[in-house]
Amino acid sequence: MIGGHIAVHLSVRRLNGASEVPALLGTDFDGRRTGDPEDVIYGGLDDPAHRERVPGLVELMGDAAAPKRERFLACVALTTWGEEAGYNAVIEAAADPGKAPWYDILIDRKFSVDNTFAQLAVAVADSDDIAPEKGTADRRIAAFRALVGIADREYFDDRLGEILDRDTVTALLDDIRDVVQRGVASLSAGKSARFDLATQLVDLAAAVATIDGAQAVELATTVLSAAAHHRPLVHALTVVHRVHGPEREQFGEYVMAVGDEDVREQAKRALEARRN
Repeated sequence: MIGGHIAVHLSVRRLNGASEVPALLGTDFDGRRTGDPEDVIYGGLDDPAHRERVPGLVELMGDAAAPKRERFLACVALTTWGEEAGYNAVIEAAADPGKAPWYDILIDRKFSVDNTFAQLAVAVADSDDIAPEKGTADRRIAAFRALVGIADREYFDDRLGEILDRDTVTALLDDIRDVVQRGVASLSAGKSARFDLATQLVDLAAAVATIDGAQAVELATTVLSAAAHHRPLVHALTVVHRVHGPEREQFGEYVMAVGDEDVREQAKRALEARRN
């Protein structure tokens, strides 16, 4: 798996009335109760018995009367399990982020913004092995395309660029370039971002570096030309590590020229490590 654990740690109890979550995600596939839905979600990747819970989770996810947290958990489970219903829900949520039924149920501590899209991105990433088995690999790409498309507006907690695998980056290269350009236009216009947009865009450029070094350098340079702050510069060092040939040296020198002393030292070490 690519993304790693989601660690959403949401309640499995409704405040009023009975909840479907204890039966669907609060019990493992051997019938034992568990206090963490995450255990069941990831356990389902290795246990075909998870398929028996899909209809109930689809129903729960679409139940407007159910608590938002439970609907979100259902979406995370279905998406992680490579279910078309999960991918479709992710795509629908990205079409109008603020109106997603679970928007703002998770808030990032650093920037005080919604963190649900970061969790959904990890769920999409973690379905990399199971989606082909279920014939939903194309919907997985579509879900990632929808998420990448809002990366200039919504927060992904430093996850999106990291969890895009090579095949996905190849399929979404135009989408990544478009969203980086939109984000840079916003930064250049001085529009106030609710989170560290520049770093998020640099991370997408770093993802491109796995397949196209020259384009990654171009995208990262464009971002840094609009926001050469310490944090995006530090993240840009990933590009230095990943690209090859003259682009690496040129970009490394650029980062050293615009960075502070700490960035210059890190860039110097990165260049020397690659030379050796």
